[in-house]
Amino acid sequence: MPKILIIEDESAIRRVLVKILSEENDTYTVDEAEDGLAGIEKIKKDDFDLVLCDIKMPKMDGVEVLKPLRK
Repeated sequence: MPKILIIEDESAIRRVLVKILSEENDTYTVDEAEDGLAGIEKIKKDDFDLVLCDIKMPKMDGVEVLKPLRK
């Protein structure tokens, strides 16, 4: 089953995205991370088919998250 990871520091936006995507289709699963560091940890442990990542976040911004993902 395909997996989507949402990396977003604002919990309200993250919840809405998870809710919309989860209700849209039951052929994929949706996971979430509250910041770039947590997102990278999840990606290290599991494979995701799609990552939706906020650009401006504390600790690590979206561009910094993309660098290790490209490897």
